[in-house]
Amino acid sequence: METLKSFLVIALELTVLFFVISFILSALQSYIPYKKIEHYLSKSNQLIGILAALLFAFITPFCSCSTIPVVVNMLRRNMPFRIVVIFLFASPVLDPTILTLMGVILGWKVALIYTVVTAIISVIIGLTLSKLKFERYVKNVMVTGYEEEAKQFNWRGAWDETIALMKSVYPYLIIGAAIGAAIHGLVPTEWITQWLGKETWWIVPIAAVIGIPLYIRLSSMIPISHVFIMKGMALGPVMAMMISSAGASLPELILLKSIFKKQLVIAFVASVISMATISGFIFYLV
Repeated sequence: METLKSFLVIALELTVLFFVISFILSALQSYIPYKKIEHYLSKSNQLIGILAALLFAFITPFCSCSTIPVVVNMLRRNMPFRIVVIFLFASPVLDPTILTLMGVILGWKVALIYTVVTAIISVIIGLTLSKLKFERYVKNVMVTGYEEEAKQFNWRGAWDETIALMKSVYPYLIIGAAIGAAIHGLVPTEWITQWLGKETWWIVPIAAVIGIPLYIRLSSMIPISHVFIMKGMALGPVMAMMISSAGASLPELILLKSIFKKQLVIAFVASVISMATISGFIFYLV
């Protein structure tokens, strides 16, 4: 009975938050100057390009798999490799809807640190791979079935976009709520504190590695993380698993193999694990 009550509370809270946040963000899309941002992405000025890449990553709510067609399109337009890589790493983890949910549920301090840390590490990875000339491992591919277009949103458009987003993402929120409720009702607090608490620092790199094959979407991880943290799990491993599962899913790796040679795919996986591990250790200081 306690598990069912917990599920209903979590599910209702997430439903209201997700719908309201998604609708507001969809309505604001019409005010985003996509063409101007794309212009700055191609700028030779490195700082302007980096900031534009992070902004573009933030305002495009893509999961890891849907990021790939945009990456291919950026490569086709001969945008700087460092800018493409920064976008590739930042876009899946800087989803505006999920970040807002994270702020409401896990706290704005957590959301802010998460945003800053993942953005900075994305930039470092992009600059490093560019410096090491990893662009030579990009295959000569063309994107098909993808056309970039400027969306014109109004209130009706915002409603339609919200409903579409609810259909694609909402089931994962409910799954996460169900798992979170089960953890809340069935898993003893003492067990989580003992094995996943702040003393078990070594769990951070393990969480970063196992997050990739699990492919737990950020939308599912938010309610699960909330329950784990309430029961005493350290924030570090939670964030490590969240970042790795969002940043490098198995479906995404299959898609990347079609545009990157194996050297760059391996570097991508290692970079995601590094990002997740470093972020997890940083959250131990929070």
